Amino acid sequence: MSEKKTLGILGGMGPMATVYFYRLITEHTLATCDAEHLNILITSRTDIPDRTNYIMGRINVSPAPFMCHDIKTLEAMGADIIAVPCNTAHFFHDEITAAVSIPVLDIVSITADHVKRRGFTRAGILATEGTIRIGAYKQQLQRLGVGCVEPDEKTQAKVTEIIYDYVKAGRPGGDAIFKRVAREMYKRGCDCLILGCTELSLVSGGDENMVDSLETLAYASITACGSEPCGFSEAFLRAYTKITQDAVIHQI
Repeated sequence: MSEKKTLGILGGMGPMATVYFYRLITEHTLATCDAEHLNILITSRTDIPDRTNYIMGRINVSPAPFMCHDIKTLEAMGADIIAVPCNTAHFFHDEITAAVSIPVLDIVSITADHVKRRGFTRAGILATEGTIRIGAYKQQLQRLGVGCVEPDEKTQAKVTEIIYDYVKAGRPGGDAIFKRVAREMYKRGCDCLILGCTELSLVSGGDENMVDSLETLAYASITACGSEPCGFSEAFLRAYTKITQDAVIHQI
């Protein structure tokens, strides 16, 4: 096993997704004592302007300077690798990557690669309006030769409702709406669904044909930092024979 590196998490987008991401990493790192877990630094600036609202032109204040400030803070504190548990933040990936001299894991490319490795051929994309607008997953999947289906207007409105009116608002009940959304997407011929918003990880349930971007990022983070992942489902692990630390970082 390679030398353990310190992970920096650029969090707060949103707070519950950040908490769940930290939990995933902790639960899925092979460790028998505290010292065998990853060293992790976390920022959770909740006043970062909403990424989707900026992309959709509803606000004029860019989230990028806030994100760059925090990512520089993580580097100064000793982070060796950065994870950003927010898919819509992919829009700013080049800008925040340029702000530091350490690798920044790319949640979208890591997740799209997982879809390809699993052998799926027609992926449904569930994400914020912003992530859909910029075509983040569509572009990556097309590059890999994987077909994709984006939600129609009515279904996207339901996805937005789940993210903002339930998960971000701290209200229960989003899981019931999510099940209806999933059924609609499967009816359109999808053989898997990408949870392309980290809030959706909190309401999705246990369908093995759902590719959870938060889970793929957790796996990549553990591996890139030189620790051994454990406890992932057999379906999830079908994507990998063995990903090395260098191979994960190469995807950045």
